[in-house]
Amino acid sequence: MAARAPRADAQRNKEALLDAAAAIFVSQGVDAPVRDIAAKAGVGTGTIYRHFPTRAELIVAVYRHQVDACAEAGPALLAATDSPYAALTQWIDQFADFLVTKHGLAGLLQPEAAGGECIHHYFLDRLLPVCGTLLDAAAAAGEIRPGQTPYELMRAVGNLCVGAENDPQYDARHMVAVLLTGLRV
Repeated sequence: MAARAPRADAQRNKEALLDAAAAIFVSQGVDAPVRDIAAKAGVGTGTIYRHFPTRAELIVAVYRHQVDACAEAGPALLAATDSPYAALTQWIDQFADFLVTKHGLAGLLQPEAAGGECIHHYFLDRLLPVCGTLLDAAAAAGEIRPGQTPYELMRAVGNLCVGAENDPQYDARHMVAVLLTGLRV
């Protein structure tokens, strides 16, 4: 027997609490009180625990939710812009924002962290193809040099974003823009 899809209101509650948890994690870190997340989402704490019995499960769900949003943005940007390079730069800006604002979640990207291998593969499986599509489209349009790999670009952006949230003198987004300018033909 196939599992039933969640009720529409239950799915809305889950989406609201994932969005609320993401916002709270950015402002307070991953150790923020569950009651703060529940209040921001407009649900009771029991709703959070019903969906995510442990904090670790909530953190992973928020992370996956954010990765999914980033992955879904790529095709939408490509369809909505006149220039594949513009779509690429807007997507990389969103990707950089994701990396810079994920206080405490960045550790999940490290394969050596508990459960990190799985979430690291999820991150790569979802985002590398999107980045590749954007790079290919920009190269085919003659807007960037051909031969750029999604892994190298995402790794470079990730390296530029490391520690940016803790250093007010460093502007990771500016450095990412410099990197992207270097892709131009």
